[in-house]
Amino acid sequence: MVKIKIITIGNLKEKYLVDGCKEYLKRLSRYAKLDVIELSEEKISSNPSLSEIEQVKIKECERILKKITERDYVIVLDVNGKQFDSVEFAKYIDEVMISNSCLVFVILGSYGLADNLRKRANLLFSLSKATFTHQLTRLILLEQIYRIFKILNNETYHK
Repeated sequence: MVKIKIITIGNLKEKYLVDGCKEYLKRLSRYAKLDVIELSEEKISSNPSLSEIEQVKIKECERILKKITERDYVIVLDVNGKQFDSVEFAKYIDEVMISNSCLVFVILGSYGLADNLRKRANLLFSLSKATFTHQLTRLILLEQIYRIFKILNNETYHK
């Protein structure tokens, strides 16, 4: 059984998102072993300078990197990353799972990606050109991972 880690900056607050994520984690449990690792957001002033923002990005990405092993296949969600339709993404993940026992999906903090994590990423992936909150992104990502396993197992799932 494949192992999937989701590393995310920030935690879920709204009950409907918590419930939705729990539902997809339950559904996914028959296909993969999933771990969700929540890391706190770095503190920053209300009107940060570019230098402060860069430092926050670096610190958050350093903490993320500590949760990743050398053998992990790392997929970082990034608005400028590669986009796939669901079938294409399922085929991509299927190929990756052949030679990787652990897939790591990373949901970044508000200020995005620092070079230290960009260099480690195997794939920069975008769910959409639209921007979502970090909390909603987690729910959408879990749904897409579930959809991937339904596609790969030739099981029906609503379109």
